[in-house]
Amino acid sequence: MGMERRKYQLDTDENKAFLREGAKALLVFGDRFPSPGGSSYYLGDDGAPLTDRARETWITARMVHVYSIGAMMGYEGAALLAGKGLQGLTGELHDERGGWFAGLTKDGKILPGKQCYAHAFVILATCSAHLAGLPEAEELLSEALETYDRYFWNEEEGMAADLWDTGFTCLDPYRGLNANMHSVEAFLAVADALGNDTYRSRAGRIIHRVLEWAAEKSYRIPEHFSDRWEPQYELNKDRPDDPFKPYGATPGHGMEWARLITQWALSTYPEKAADPDATEKCRHYITEACRLFDRAFADAWSADGAEGFVYTTDWNGKPVVRDRMHWTLAEAINTSAVLYRVTGSKKYAEAYERFLTYLDTSVLDHGCGSWYHQLDEHNEVKGTVWPGKPDLYHAFQAMLIPYHKADVSIAAQFADPKEI
Repeated sequence: MGMERRKYQLDTDENKAFLREGAKALLVFGDRFPSPGGSSYYLGDDGAPLTDRARETWITARMVHVYSIGAMMGYEGAALLAGKGLQGLTGELHDERGGWFAGLTKDGKILPGKQCYAHAFVILATCSAHLAGLPEAEELLSEALETYDRYFWNEEEGMAADLWDTGFTCLDPYRGLNANMHSVEAFLAVADALGNDTYRSRAGRIIHRVLEWAAEKSYRIPEHFSDRWEPQYELNKDRPDDPFKPYGATPGHGMEWARLITQWALSTYPEKAADPDATEKCRHYITEACRLFDRAFADAWSADGAEGFVYTTDWNGKPVVRDRMHWTLAEAINTSAVLYRVTGSKKYAEAYERFLTYLDTSVLDHGCGSWYHQLDEHNEVKGTVWPGKPDLYHAFQAMLIPYHKADVSIAAQFADPKEI
């Protein structure tokens, strides 16, 4: 077996080194993200701040999450960078009336709206910062949970709302699964960081409904809903490449859900659980996760002759937007590794090798660093949906998750070396 091939194969020393080096390179690439007030600049192709773009809360929170983990990994300067981002979340992005603004314009004006998506990432970020021992993180996490519980979580429905106006006075009728997916991620992080299983149970309620909707569409997950949680299958058919509300099924989310469902199932029904049905229940959810991954892989990988995942498909699995987004590949790397760990099926290890090969040959920017965030159907760099390389979150986690436990949130594992 050639050395080059071993670099892409799971559980080889060469692959472990490849991912370690990739994680460090990303931390180096992104270290210019903080603005003077702490909110995150949107990063360009070479990692330089794009100061003419808005500084958004969701990007800032993601960077706090990444550099908090970097601090726990021992990366020099990461704690200072995470603390700077945290300053943005406690300061200029924070609304004294409650919650977090969507962001700030280049001139410091408020971007309208209060987003569930952004608030979920604030929870994730402050969890990670708290685990890293950053000052003010615990207090900010408490406030983030209180705000989320008050305005976004609907206990009766077992789902989260999506968007309020800036003053939390008017709730938009749109409901979406993207914000709920990242809420599941945040809830599992809270459960692991604080030992509060209320949030793990909430994650399970969301997961149950998502799997019901997925099963109705051959494991292609609907993304968009009315305020009565009725699927809106044709939403944005006229503008299918919307960055947050694309038309049709999003295979990358199918794989991301698969990993989160696996994490939730393994942590909810551990091997030595007192419940005699726990093993059967866990296997059921892992089987469902495999169905989601397998569907996304079959629909989207090399769907038009070239390697890579198409961004979206219609409800029959036909590609709609053929561009390749870096985050889809990152989630495929994560989930293929996780499913190999929990099922032992070689097809997932083989998929992982294909994904890592494609990453190195097409998606890694060996000149400027980081990953290209968008490629066209011929794997040429493109920047219509995601110009530049705004943040590190997906790529960085893909350098860590393949070699860590599947039942524990990634930041919690670095906070407790025994978990690694």
